[in-house]
Amino acid sequence: MSLWNGKMAMPGGLHLPDTGLSWVNNFVMAFFFVLVTTEIKRELVAGELSSFKNAILPLGAAFGGMMVPALLFIVCNLHTGFSHGWGIPTATDIAFSLAAASLLGKRFPVKLKIFLMALAIIDDLGAILVIAVFYGGHLQWSYLIGSGLVCLLLLGCRYFKIKFGLLQVLLGFGLWYTMLQSGLEASIAGVLFAFAMPIDTLSVIEKAIHKYVNFLVLPLFALANTALVIPSHVFDSLTSNIGMGIICGLVIGKPLGIFLVSRVMVGLKIARLPANINWKQFFGMGSLAGIGFTMSIFTAMLAFSSSAARDIAKIAILASIAVSVAVSFVYFWIIGLRKVKIKAHSPLGPQWWKSRGLYPLNSK
Repeated sequence: MSLWNGKMAMPGGLHLPDTGLSWVNNFVMAFFFVLVTTEIKRELVAGELSSFKNAILPLGAAFGGMMVPALLFIVCNLHTGFSHGWGIPTATDIAFSLAAASLLGKRFPVKLKIFLMALAIIDDLGAILVIAVFYGGHLQWSYLIGSGLVCLLLLGCRYFKIKFGLLQVLLGFGLWYTMLQSGLEASIAGVLFAFAMPIDTLSVIEKAIHKYVNFLVLPLFALANTALVIPSHVFDSLTSNIGMGIICGLVIGKPLGIFLVSRVMVGLKIARLPANINWKQFFGMGSLAGIGFTMSIFTAMLAFSSSAARDIAKIAILASIAVSVAVSFVYFWIIGLRKVKIKAHSPLGPQWWKSRGLYPLNSK
């Protein structure tokens, strides 16, 4: 624990992070946000979210999947002084949720996996906005204006088609420093940096940093932020106001919010379900969206200053992951088993059952 929280000697006057934990969360995680934003921007410009028709349902589902968990957390923490942690259960971890979906194999259709990815990307964008707006410190306007000027310089590089190189990298570090001093969350500089890059540069940046992010940044983040002392009264931590708020938000609020808002949008003909996907499969997908690791822990570290509250939040997040994965696997196993039984005993043709979304997923 002292490795991450011990004070470090920093040059006077620069006001840099002074602990290993703050360097990981403020600086190292900026590279994670660069990588995530390259994925978001690519989807917005040329992917699943590039048209209103494709984006409207995952956008609405992500909104419901953020609002309902936040409300449940607030309800569980009324009059406790911890209600400001409502942002913790609003995020979905892209990598964890897609990895779990892949383990389900043919029980989790490709179209549903694509939808889950789009939903998680919008969720991450929403979580980034929540962090930037609600979990920053006292604003220093001179540095904030400086951040804006650096962003303009980066956009100028894009406008004049200056090849990506040392200039943009130095401007990126300048943007991080001004964001750090401005009172906003410094790692959000990675988001602004990636959005300022031209679309054809994103693959270059992604190729340069993705291995480091996946094999260095994220393990460092997990090691630094889940370094906690497991209390003897774990059950008490899970049933505390903070613990119940996070578990109810992620395990119940996520699938419920995603399903209800999507059902309303489809019922009003504002959107439509992905092809060959039924509502039972869609509801199960919501459980996987309840896997919130990186962004949830990151938000918890910003929301609470007390180490005890942070530890409770981390334990609840880890428990929520286990419950969400278990519920999803059991759920898809049950609906997959039911389809097999229906097929085996059906006197009707396979097309009749398939048209009602009841034919086995692995059939041809």
